[in-house]
Amino acid sequence: MNCALYLVPTPVGNLEDITYRALRILKEVNLVLAEDTRTTGILFKHFDIHTPMASHHKFNEHKTIAHFADRILAGESIALVSDAGTPAISDPGFMLVRECISRGIRVECLPGATAFVPALVDSGLPTDRFCFEGFLPQKKGRQTKLQSLVAEDRTMIFYESPYRLVKTLQQFAEVFGAERQASVSREISKMFEDTQRGTLQQLIEHFTATAPKGEIVVVVAGASRDAINCVSEEGEEEEIDLAKIRRSKKHRQ
Repeated sequence: MNCALYLVPTPVGNLEDITYRALRILKEVNLVLAEDTRTTGILFKHFDIHTPMASHHKFNEHKTIAHFADRILAGESIALVSDAGTPAISDPGFMLVRECISRGIRVECLPGATAFVPALVDSGLPTDRFCFEGFLPQKKGRQTKLQSLVAEDRTMIFYESPYRLVKTLQQFAEVFGAERQASVSREISKMFEDTQRGTLQQLIEHFTATAPKGEIVVVVAGASRDAINCVSEEGEEEEIDLAKIRRSKKHRQ
């Protein structure tokens, strides 16, 4: 096998979602970097894969990328996997990819499982244009980020924890409006896969009554033209007010 970094998507739920090519590469490379070797170990046992593994996660990736890039340059082939889905999508991977590219190492990403695409398609919301926001900041910068999306007219995709889902939906309702259409998909490709659709208010009521479980993807409709015009007009009014204040101060001086 050629020396390179291979990014290999792994199933987000059903183990049958992995590709033949992914299995072949995981068996042929010299080393597999795993976000959690215990989780990847379950996949390896199921498909009888015996390739050595090493941990590569957000707490150690900045310390180990140079070492693994050196190994590839020395002639080894390395695969990177996350616990579920495509590496580097809200998971470790970006830093290693950037390091390898900067050194002229070949990087190859296999197509495969990811959670947000099925959730987007299943939402019933427009799919021609969308933006992936992943996990929002938990505290600092969260409101600033949400406010920056008020006039976003593309369908928006977010990842969220089941423990924070209701609070997040409430924040979405406050910023985007309670009547904004949205969907919540959980446990994608697993036995208890479920998608709930409706307004943000309806989703708040549903998940307040029924505690959510599992991995969650929230899809929110983009702003309507009327909403965007409203935001624009408010911005213009603020600019006019600021201009009046400046002129008033100048006059007093």
